[in-house]
Amino acid sequence: MTSPTNTSGSGRSGTEPAQPHRAPETSPPTSSSSPSTASTPASAHGPSLTAAARPYATAAFRAVVGGLFACHGAASLFGILGGAMGTHGGTIPQFTWPGWYAAVIQLGCGCLVLLGLGTRAAALLASGSMAYAYFSVHQPHALLPIQNDGEPAALYCWAFFLLVFTGPGRFAADGLLRSRLRKAP
Repeated sequence: MTSPTNTSGSGRSGTEPAQPHRAPETSPPTSSSSPSTASTPASAHGPSLTAAARPYATAAFRAVVGGLFACHGAASLFGILGGAMGTHGGTIPQFTWPGWYAAVIQLGCGCLVLLGLGTRAAALLASGSMAYAYFSVHQPHALLPIQNDGEPAALYCWAFFLLVFTGPGRFAADGLLRSRLRKAP
């Protein structure tokens, strides 16, 4: 049994059920365009400068933030670099809560982040300690960091939180250790 021919020019016969509208098929992409190059024009000529520089910029960011954070800890524990804040060049008394423990976290996590050794875990601990410092020490005086002298704590908290997700970037001790472990028999 044959279906009746369509003379209305609609493309379907009068007795066939209506089909949902489908978008016309497109030709497959050619070698000069691919889905990854269509979204970013710079990648048509290779990786963009920002994508190529990202691991190096992350490593520089990690090293600077870790180094500065370690300096805060060293100043509080050993009285160097001007000493602990509010002590006029002195140190924080040993085992006092929370200052001495915060200084140990600053020195330890700062050095680990600087070297890129256990960066994500050290950055998470450092971020948490700075969140604690902000909310327990600074925020009771005023709501905003500019009003309560909590800007360094807030900035360190978010900088370390960023490193938890971005990782250490290039030139991290973790990467060197991993590559040596792979080469070992």
